[in-house]
Amino acid sequence: MNDRTSFYPELAKKIAPPEGRLAVLLPGLGAVSTTLIAGVHLIRKGLAKPFGSVTQMQKLRLGKRTHPRHTFIKDLVPLAGLDDLAFGGWDIFTDNAYEAARKAGVLTPEALAPVKSELEDVTPMPAVFEREWVKNLDGPNVKKAPTKMHLAEKLVEDIAAFRRASGASRAVMVWCGSTEVYAQQKPVHQTLESFEKGLKENSPDIPPSMIYAYAAIASGTPYANGAPNLSVDVPALMDMARARGVPIAGKDFKTGQTLMKTIIAPGLKARMLGLQGWFSTNILGNRDGEVLDDPGSFRSKEVSKASVLDAILQPDLYPELYRDYFHKVRIEYYPPRGDAKEGWDNIDIVGWLGQPMQIKIDFLCRDSILAAPVVLDLLLFLDLASRAKLSGIQEWLSFYFKSPMSRPDLKPEHDLFVQHLKLANTLRILVGEEVLDHSGLDYYEGAGA
Repeated sequence: MNDRTSFYPELAKKIAPPEGRLAVLLPGLGAVSTTLIAGVHLIRKGLAKPFGSVTQMQKLRLGKRTHPRHTFIKDLVPLAGLDDLAFGGWDIFTDNAYEAARKAGVLTPEALAPVKSELEDVTPMPAVFEREWVKNLDGPNVKKAPTKMHLAEKLVEDIAAFRRASGASRAVMVWCGSTEVYAQQKPVHQTLESFEKGLKENSPDIPPSMIYAYAAIASGTPYANGAPNLSVDVPALMDMARARGVPIAGKDFKTGQTLMKTIIAPGLKARMLGLQGWFSTNILGNRDGEVLDDPGSFRSKEVSKASVLDAILQPDLYPELYRDYFHKVRIEYYPPRGDAKEGWDNIDIVGWLGQPMQIKIDFLCRDSILAAPVVLDLLLFLDLASRAKLSGIQEWLSFYFKSPMSRPDLKPEHDLFVQHLKLANTLRILVGEEVLDHSGLDYYEGAGA
């Protein structure tokens, strides 16, 4: 490392070009997936803009402030183009993507009309599903097999068949399915040997999302988990991904209320303002809300949401400010709202001389509108990681997740701004550009420009 420039030429990668089509495989063709697919086709036609997508709209500064260059991320690193994406997926319902999008109600029929034929072409493959893991849903389009290993093999066959049919040279998978019942790591999850034994013996501790993750890694397909399920976040699958050179990321897309927490909480800590309590409640009426109406699935989401504040505020370092704050999270299923989620927060803070103050947030957001560009960025970045021969956990993608994965001996980073700096600097490193630390001392202490 050069101390003056923070330059890491030894970490730059030779990145294979994004030649050919990229198969985008989505477990769960619901509101998020269909909003993504419709949006990409509308953008291709010049009928919409990719607002919310870092890969499509954000520029990074390269070099010193005295001689800055600002470059779109999509021009800095070789990302797949939107015209090269081929969409497929699995779902327990037989609706094609157009029918599913109409039922989800995120986009109006008028908005969907110009891409109706493209959406109708996306028909779901039969899904791997167990009612025990998502109690409030059931559907007819489900795979049957004697063991979970057979189900995994069927998914591997699906991936290969879709790649052939779409003419794709490579693939990426992003879990957009439902939140599964809360689960903790068990012995079956510790090693690949124990995990594969569990698949063959139909272990009740292996949920569908893990079967998808295993199939993705087994087929060399990068995988991201958009729900709070354990999924790929277990030692057996993390080790498998690392050994086979497959990038993985997760878990739980950071979209509405938790996005706000990771913006506000770092500001409170940066200014050393104390916290007495943070009450959060959500109302939403889409399929996600219906699933989370089950206590088991809600527990998975609750744990994912609750972990954020402690990680950011570090009460062990600042006990006077954050040791005893009260944090409660609620999610209420309210069908009339559909995909128009409302996240309401009451935050009781403490300022100079212990004086109380309050912050109130009422975030009237659109769940799938926020999630769709996250999925787009993740699939493009994971494909980039694969072509750069990065493997295993991609911690630089923590920016997109409520419960980001990290190496077992490292605590995950939750501060949105640190996460964003990590993402931006990783992209700079990959292409041999200077890392920015924003200290600024070199401008004023005679170190030159």
